[in-house]
Amino acid sequence: MKLRSPMPELDGATEWLNGQLTREDLVGDKPTLIHFWSISCHLCKEAMPDINQFRDEYGDKLNVMSVHMPRSEKDLDLEEIKKTAAEHDITQPTFVDSEHKLTDAFENQYVPAYYVFDEEGNLRHFQAGGGGMKMLTKRVNRVLGIKQ
Repeated sequence: MKLRSPMPELDGATEWLNGQLTREDLVGDKPTLIHFWSISCHLCKEAMPDINQFRDEYGDKLNVMSVHMPRSEKDLDLEEIKKTAAEHDITQPTFVDSEHKLTDAFENQYVPAYYVFDEEGNLRHFQAGGGGMKMLTKRVNRVLGIKQ
């Protein structure tokens, strides 16, 4: 996805955990952070506390949503996805993308991966891989209009 691209529709989930969202739920209200992760990704699990902190600290100003993107057959086990989500306190809505429909719509190839959209639903920042939370925090704060 290129910067300034509109957020894709949130279609094709095999399952939703913690509530279901549509694109319309996320656009027009406040900025959105969409986080791609996988149960087989160690870096994803290390980043969970940071994502949960975004959710908890910015909850009234920022939509936070997760996408579980499987990387292997083993990652398709829904019970394991639910268990890992619970173990890592993932309480935000989570799109289970077992058929890679949303992954393809985002043209995403990485976990963890982070997409920050402004309140109009346009992509303002993308980043992938472990670490880089300071950069992600800066970009989220910029979209929220918080001075640093």
